[in-house]
Amino acid sequence: MPCITLPDGSQRFFDKPVTVMEVASDIGPGLAAATIAGEVDGVLCDACDYIESDSPLRIITPKDQEGIEIIRHSCAHLIGHTVKQLFPAAKMVIGPVIEDGFYYDISIDEPFTPSDIEKIQSRMKELIASEYDIIKKLTPREEVIEVFQSRNEEYKLRLIDDMPEAEFMGLYYHQEYIDMCRGPHVPNTRFLANFKLTKLAGAYWRGDSKNEMLQRIYGTAWGNKKQLKDYLSQLEEAEKRDHRKIGRRLDLFHTQEEAPGMIFWHPDGWTIYQVIERYIRKLQHANGYLEIKTPQLVDLSLWQKSGHAEKFSDDMFMLKVEERDFAVKPMNCPCHVQVFNQGLKSYRDLPLRLSEFGSCHRNEPSGSLHGIMRIRGFTQDDAHIFCTEDQIQAEVSSFIELLHLVYADFGFNEVIYRLSTRPIKRVGSDLDWDKAEKALAEALDNHDLPWQELPGEGAFYGPKIEFSLKDCIGRIWQLGTIQVDFSMPGRLDAQYVAENGVRKTPVMLHRAVLGSFERFIGILIENYEGAFPTWLSPVQAIVLNITDKHAEYAQKVERVLKNKDFRANSDLRNEKIGFKIREHTLRKVPYQLVVGDKEMESQKISVRRRNGEDLGLMNLESFVSLLEKDVIEKGRVVLANKH
Repeated sequence: MPCITLPDGSQRFFDKPVTVMEVASDIGPGLAAATIAGEVDGVLCDACDYIESDSPLRIITPKDQEGIEIIRHSCAHLIGHTVKQLFPAAKMVIGPVIEDGFYYDISIDEPFTPSDIEKIQSRMKELIASEYDIIKKLTPREEVIEVFQSRNEEYKLRLIDDMPEAEFMGLYYHQEYIDMCRGPHVPNTRFLANFKLTKLAGAYWRGDSKNEMLQRIYGTAWGNKKQLKDYLSQLEEAEKRDHRKIGRRLDLFHTQEEAPGMIFWHPDGWTIYQVIERYIRKLQHANGYLEIKTPQLVDLSLWQKSGHAEKFSDDMFMLKVEERDFAVKPMNCPCHVQVFNQGLKSYRDLPLRLSEFGSCHRNEPSGSLHGIMRIRGFTQDDAHIFCTEDQIQAEVSSFIELLHLVYADFGFNEVIYRLSTRPIKRVGSDLDWDKAEKALAEALDNHDLPWQELPGEGAFYGPKIEFSLKDCIGRIWQLGTIQVDFSMPGRLDAQYVAENGVRKTPVMLHRAVLGSFERFIGILIENYEGAFPTWLSPVQAIVLNITDKHAEYAQKVERVLKNKDFRANSDLRNEKIGFKIREHTLRKVPYQLVVGDKEMESQKISVRRRNGEDLGLMNLESFVSLLEKDVIEKGRVVLANKH
């Protein structure tokens, strides 16, 4: 006679094992109609699964995030059902849930076309409208193998070979189509109405370019029409803001096949990069960081000693020189320990904050490369703080304050905080992990910050706080991080002399605010749609002459602004003033300064903002004050005139 305890503390008693759906029906028909799945003792299960003993139960509906993810997973299965109907020779591979959606990898002789995707989507809608039940059957492993052998699904058989031995496996029946999965899935296709297929792509089997190419169909699905509509609007807006398109249009950077995953920065793009670098350098110096520079190429033995060779060797570029194995550095931390190790340190030297604009290279798969967001060669605003255990909390707290200042200066005020705790496979004692996790949690609590725990998501050497920000169209970007490391300093022989004269191993805090310059600039491009705040704009003001006789005065205005360290240029081309204004508006220059007869005679300038606002005649001193104020604001006040 199981006793079911609901989230509100109420209890319901049954005289025999009961399914999740039966509990929902007992509560009320409205809840039963909305039930997708259940969470029993913290574990998700299908609505048809039986509860046999006293258990806590949470009913999962489309209003829950877990419910949305189950809907997405079931939509992936529905792709399988549809594709097998329309393309019987296709072989189904795997269809997981991803952020905001799902995909299915499919092996087929002829690649899908956009019209094929339209047919698949149309048929999916028909199947959803039929509201058929999805049936789950726990099936003996040998019978599962027979099912997929009879259906000639070779990839499913390969997946079964890789799975741990289990007596029973879950099969889900979509009418005549069968797929295998741990589940859970929706009980009926009516829950899948709010979906859309979004794109086609190629994908290698198991993500290895040496394997065969598959077709990948991407889609998104949500719990209701409004969520789907809002997401599709966000996708449309994101497409307009694609940093690759804007980067080409504004002549900021380019990539090319001869250097895959590497960036060719153009003058205006490199200007933005340098402005950010100078800003971070100045801020770090003011906060007690000492800047260093470490080698790009380091003997493999250091990476073996630090543990990186074992964990990340597939991502490292290796080469042999004079019979020695070297690695291009994928990260900076082991090299920073080498700087710390030069000369014995005292407790009086701690905390020691070493920073580097560290150029790193990682062998990212070619299929994952994406503009300047996901690349092989990148620069981190990296720093490592060597401190005592007693100093961890204070250092983390100071870093949080620094991070908030930086994000606000770039115009980001909504930050999301997550604390990733100890994974199953880890190094170090539980006592060290206790201390590290406690220090990070206290630092967040002392700032009254709402945070979410991510159990088991910490690095193998220590827990971390991840800082994510939300951009102007609601997308979440994971950027900053601070990690507590009790392991690497000891592995690399770092020591300091404690107050009692005993040599001790320092704690190492890994921290970054922006992550990588390249990815952060890509985020800025998309957030501002290329219309950067004045302090970041490659050209802050452009002087436009109306005719040739105004050229000398235009150049004078340009010189005055440059002498005051503003990034100003003049456009003296023999073009109509309307043409010049349109061109520099498209190039997102914050201020256009027009000079003609009236301006020359009065020794003034006519000032226009990039949004078309006419500020009228202004003397140079007044404009300089306006520009200074605009630059000082940074991205903290996003005014209409900025866009």
